[in-house]
Amino acid sequence: MKLLFVLLISVLSFGVMAQSGLEVGDKVPNFKAVTDEGTTWELKNNLDNEYLVVYFYPAAMTGGCTAQACAYRDLSSDLESQNAKVVGVSGDRPENLKFFRQAHNLNFTLLSDESGEIARKFGVPMREGGSFKGEFEGQAFEFERDVTTSRWTYIVDKDGKVVFKNDQVDAAKDSEQVLSFLKNNT
Repeated sequence: MKLLFVLLISVLSFGVMAQSGLEVGDKVPNFKAVTDEGTTWELKNNLDNEYLVVYFYPAAMTGGCTAQACAYRDLSSDLESQNAKVVGVSGDRPENLKFFRQAHNLNFTLLSDESGEIARKFGVPMREGGSFKGEFEGQAFEFERDVTTSRWTYIVDKDGKVVFKNDQVDAAKDSEQVLSFLKNNT
């Protein structure tokens, strides 16, 4: 019975921690990931702009995630004018992210978080992954992922500190909210 109680407390504590995540003012722990191009990307080497937008999304090539990614693509010059760079993070495999990026002409880096390690560092909730089948311009595809993250967005400054957090992201409006924050708070 005592073991069950300790286990229950541990699970509840983890759940609370995972839902709160990094907060404004917190320093983001360094992390590495494989990009859609198959290269290694590391946080500490990508804080060269004033701001880094790190947005987590559930699954490449799905409706909301495609709308969110395309909105970031379409606002890229506005975000650049605010000295911000964007990276998208999901549990998708690098080869799937490459297809996603090419299919929608995305002009920013996509990071593969297959194990959920990056999401855990940020405190982004996750659930079991799954597979998604579809067709794009006559080409059939099937994406499989081990983890699916919630849709959360952070802005990190050049010192690696969180300056903005949104854990109630509206996929279609996310990039506009980020841009508005940058214009009004920097």
